[in-house]
Parts: sequence; C-alpha cells; structure tokens
Amino acid sequence: MRKHSLIVGGAGFIGTNLVKKLLSIGNLVTVIDDLSRGRKEFLDAYVDQKEFKFIEFDVSFSCDDAFNIATKFCQIDEVWHLAANSDIPAGVLNPIVDLKNTFMTTFEVLRSMKKFNVKTIHFASSSAIYGDLGQVAITENIGPLQPISNYGAMKLASEAQISAACESYLDRANIFRFPNVVGVPATHGVILDFVFKLLKNNNELNVLGDGTQQKSYLHVSDLIDAMLLIIKHQVDKKMNVVNIGPIDEGVTVNWIANQVINKINPNALIIYGIGNKGWVGDVPRFIYSTELLQSFGWKPKLGSSEAVIKAIDEIILKS
Repeated sequence: MRKHSLIVGGAGFIGTNLVKKLLSIGNLVTVIDDLSRGRKEFLDAYVDQKEFKFIEFDVSFSCDDAFNIATKFCQIDEVWHLAANSDIPAGVLNPIVDLKNTFMTTFEVLRSMKKFNVKTIHFASSSAIYGDLGQVAITENIGPLQPISNYGAMKLASEAQISAACESYLDRANIFRFPNVVGVPATHGVILDFVFKLLKNNNELNVLGDGTQQKSYLHVSDLIDAMLLIIKHQVDKKMNVVNIGPIDEGVTVNWIANQVINKINPNALIIYGIGNKGWVGDVPRFIYSTELLQSFGWKPKLGSSEAVIKAIDEIILKS
C-alpha cells in the first residue's frame, strides 16, 4: 500500500522540493499551506496528478478540517511539519508572529494527529534552538539550550511539545535540526537578498553587519536526501534528534557577497554595516557537528561553498 505523506507548510522552499522527491518515490502527497510564505505556483507541476492534493488552510488555530479533507483522500501515514515563520527579524519585532506561525502550528498539528490517529511526525527544527555558542562544536546533546531569537525559542518549545506527545500517543518523531539551507525556489535568505539587491542596483551591495558572520550552508537537495535517510534509520527510542548540515565550518557573509558580485557585476562596491550580527537574534557563527548523521552513512554531495555557488546560479537563473 502506498504511503500517504501530509506536508504542513509544503508550498514553501523546502516543502516543494520534498513534494517532488516523495512523489518520485511513489508516495501519495497532500500539502497544507496558508500561503503566507509559500507560493501555490511552486506546486503547479503537481496539481493535475492524482497522487497529489493541495489544501489552502491556516493550521495555527485548528487543522481538524484540513486533516479531515486529507483523510478522505487517503489515510494519513506520516506528517512532515515544515510550517513556521522563517523571517527571524519579523519575530523579533512582533513575537506573536513566532508564537502563532512557529509554535501554534506545531501544537495544533499534534492535536489533530492525536484525533486522527496519526502516529509519525517529521519536524523541521533549527540550529537556532542552540543559541550563540561561538566556537563550540554543537552536538545534539549539548546544553543548556538558550536560543537568542523568538524563532529559536518557539522551535525549541515545539520540540518539547513533540517530546510530550511521544510519551502520550506518538510512535515516532524525527526532529531535524537544519543549518542554513540554500537553493530554489528560495523565498528568503542572504543569497536571495544579495541577488535581488544587485539586480535592482548593480553598483553597490549593502550588507547587514560587517560580513564576518560565518555559517554552514547545505543545498536543499542534500537536505532532502538526509531527511529521508534519517527516517529509514532504525532507532530504539521514539524521538530521534539529528543535526543536518555539511561537514565543513561554513563560509562568511563577506565571501558570499563577493561570489554574488562576481556573477552579476564585479565592479560593484560592497557597503558593510557595523558589528558581527545582521539583526537582533542573529547567531554570527556556529560550528555544527554532524557526526551522528555521518554515522548513518551520510555525506553531502556539496560542501558549504559549493552549495552557495550552486544556489547563486540557480537564483540568478530564476530571477
């Protein structure tokens, strides 16, 4: 019998790539999305397929009606929960944004999963739950966890809610702690920001912060492969928490800015801001340990620099 995957937040950047992959391996796929960050046109290639269904719905208040529609399509076997506020500065200005779009979506999805007897969840978490640990290599069991953004706080609260659900009614929860993910169709992020700025004014590029921020970047194709490998990996415990990322220490914002300039206008002037943070809640540097994921036999096809360069080319081509 074919597996029915319900993707909450499936019309966004990562979600649309996941839809393509799950359909290609023979799953039935239902996407629920309120289109606040995602785009329905990202799913145009699948709307006429009998294996695919799209439901426009805001799950932050209740998602029983959406689950009911999805269940009539086919009994739900697993939920991929990708819905969240991806605009961290917006959540700093108004914390209700992250409470509603990042935490309440999780709370309501879990409530509906219990009601509709769905026992498996795959959750998109974030490196933001760790906080600012500087040069310390971040493993899954490091602590204490002290996020410095509302986004990170609500992702951490969501993980806690999933943990409680595992004790009560879930059979399996996979928690994927993402790095910075790049590729297309990107809806936000430093590469998209730089490309759009330079296409609008190719004489100069304004950078948030001094450019020394250094982070790891993973291409979305590698991310999807890693998540699918994790869910196939047999573990004894119900809740499986895994860092996903490249095996290098990343690249700087300054390096990314220069790569974008080289592609669009090598003579453009870079204008830097002040300090090593782009915004309140920005973690200027982190080193992600992916030893656990590597022990599953996984290695990314692209390192941080290769992923960034590929993403720049993809975004320019789409622009």
